[in-house]
Amino acid sequence: MKKIKYIILLLLLMAITNSASGQSPCGGDGLCVVQFNAGFNEANKVTWVGDLNDCSTKFIDIAKDTKASGKYKIVVVPTILIFNGDEEVARFQANIMMKMEATKDEVQEKVDEIIMEDF
Repeated sequence: MKKIKYIILLLLLMAITNSASGQSPCGGDGLCVVQFNAGFNEANKVTWVGDLNDCSTKFIDIAKDTKASGKYKIVVVPTILIFNGDEEVARFQANIMMKMEATKDEVQEKVDEIIMEDF
């Protein structure tokens, strides 16, 4: 009986986690690139995200929006997520020094690839 309770609890936690992580912070319409960072890591903010083409962009400070890190499974900042509608389709994470290694060209290439897949 105790084992069944643990299994039910685990399934419930998995369902909550999966349903929350599938929602775009951009409202679920179109292609959206979201940068997650925090005020304490302002020096490593990715400045070129707003310059990406053919997508909307958003910035979320996880120090201010404390639920965002859990909801979107952010383990390091900065992290860049690409959403197509409500589905996360790509993730770029910083290295151990909290610096983004992905370049603007790499992220733009992924955006372009997602757009081409829709044709």
